[in-house]
Amino acid sequence: MTKKIVAYKALPSDVEAYLRAHAEVVNIDPKNHAAFVEALTTADGAIGASIKISPDMIEGAHRLKALSTISVGFDQFDVQDLTRRGIVLTHTPDVLTESTADTVFALILASARRVVELAEWVKQGNWKASIGEACFGVDVQGKTLGIVGLGRIGGAVARRAALGFRMNVLYTNRSANEQAEKEYGAKRVELDELLAQSDFVCLQVPLTPETRGLIGANELQKMKRSAILINASRGPTVDENALVDALKNGTIRGAGLDVFEQEPLPADSPLLAMKNVVALPHIGSATHETRHAMARNAAENLIGALNGTLTQNIVNPDVLAR
Repeated sequence: MTKKIVAYKALPSDVEAYLRAHAEVVNIDPKNHAAFVEALTTADGAIGASIKISPDMIEGAHRLKALSTISVGFDQFDVQDLTRRGIVLTHTPDVLTESTADTVFALILASARRVVELAEWVKQGNWKASIGEACFGVDVQGKTLGIVGLGRIGGAVARRAALGFRMNVLYTNRSANEQAEKEYGAKRVELDELLAQSDFVCLQVPLTPETRGLIGANELQKMKRSAILINASRGPTVDENALVDALKNGTIRGAGLDVFEQEPLPADSPLLAMKNVVALPHIGSATHETRHAMARNAAENLIGALNGTLTQNIVNPDVLAR
């Protein structure tokens, strides 16, 4: 019997052709919620991104064996519920590491050197004489970078920092990252020490109950007044109201943000009125090359999961034990 796959995100033509060689593919606009849920009831698998798939949406999806998200993050799913139902969830952790680390470092440089703010200032015709201190930024070279969560992306950021910018790297992680310690001189410390010593604090953690609101008013108060917060992980890891207050009050120097509590970021967000904030529209892995590789990887994950041959990129491997 031909397997049926629901694609709830537009896929590159070659990736869709790959899926069609293995299964029947039904393209669905997830904004049509009823049609999406209906399609899942007869599907063996589904592929897409950026849409929450809640337990009630798959209540009648008795054939569903695998879900493949075109992302590294999987906070759009109730993993425990999927595991209970015997549904494999796959993601794409490896292919986006380097492009996301590039984005993180772009935020570090742009925030430190006020790139966005000053580029706009020039475009507005304000550059009429040699610049003075009003346009100065701060150095990145030789400073201390604190990375909260030293996994794949955090490790790639540490490599850029230590080898490219001779930065001193501190990190917190559930376990020691021996490669980063050996190759980049990274030092594992407690969060309080990282906050107190870092010139740049970079969040690279997944969104979990433990990391939600990880950086709040208390943590921001522990940072240097000259420090810059960088978040390209998940928006809710930072208490946004507390961050706004800290930026207004000079508790910290600035912030480089690719993620927010609410996305898209509302036009009336106070963050958008602040010169000391670089705000990006969640572009972490958004390059032509990487997004294509992610879609291909997700498609291969899905077919592998449906065929019972997949051994990697599985969020809930406990399903296989069953």
